[in-house]
Amino acid sequence: MKSLKKLVIKLVILPLLLLGLMASAQETANRFFYELTYKPKKDSARLDKVMTTLDITKDKSIYQDFTLPAQDSIIKSAVEEMEKTKTFKDMSKMIKWPKFSYKIYKVYPAMTEMYVDRISRNLFAYEENIKFDWKILADKEKIGTYNTQKATTEFGGRQWTAWFSTDIPFQDGPYKFYGLPGLIVKIEDSEKNYSWLLSGNKTVKDWKEFTYAEEVNAKYGISNEKKTIAKEKFEKSYAAFKQDPMAEARTQIPQNMLSMKMPGSDLTIGEMLKNREKMLNDFFKSTDNPIEVVQTTEKKKK
Repeated sequence: MKSLKKLVIKLVILPLLLLGLMASAQETANRFFYELTYKPKKDSARLDKVMTTLDITKDKSIYQDFTLPAQDSIIKSAVEEMEKTKTFKDMSKMIKWPKFSYKIYKVYPAMTEMYVDRISRNLFAYEENIKFDWKILADKEKIGTYNTQKATTEFGGRQWTAWFSTDIPFQDGPYKFYGLPGLIVKIEDSEKNYSWLLSGNKTVKDWKEFTYAEEVNAKYGISNEKKTIAKEKFEKSYAAFKQDPMAEARTQIPQNMLSMKMPGSDLTIGEMLKNREKMLNDFFKSTDNPIEVVQTTEKKKK
């Protein structure tokens, strides 16, 4: 039963959380909330919304979907109950699924960017040195409480218009965007496929880089070390993962265990795997309209 419980944690609970990184020291961070409005499907006018965050510390920033971090206490309570009772709890019915699972790191002051995501049970990253060619215009506008100025650039095959505020002294912004003389308050592409709007901010004392959901991975033997690989290799591996997201999990479970019941549940391990596979497939198929429609040409720093 104990080995089955560990297997459930490794192959069911943790893949649900998508990301898993190393435990982190606490510090203070400035957290900026950006509401992202985007068109998930190219052939549909439907728009979706998700709250994202940009956490800025003295040496880096991290951009991510805030859906799972916002539910940290719910996830913590569920995992602790499973550990205590040694029974299975289907967390997919308790928490909201994120819109995207990647994180983007920008390392100060060089602004080297790192794109991080999990491929099956392993955490991979690739680095980029992106140089934005901003054109700062004279146009000014009040957006919420922020005094902003207009700037434009081309990135990823799209034309972007940004409004930045020198009142907020961070040359950063959502997603991969940075490099203006103040924080980006609003940015959207010319066809309004993607639009970020700064909706609030706060100082997070005792800030931790990773959530409980991420830190619990190491406890159950999931490798949390980021493996930096070439972007081309990352994209090839990720494409294969999307084609068969449970391939690695299936190799970890003996055939005779598939008919076994989950602890405290009528659901078999085989049924659980099928459910998880459907959830991951639905997640990957939820969008076909990427932010970057063409590959970005990196300009390496000499």
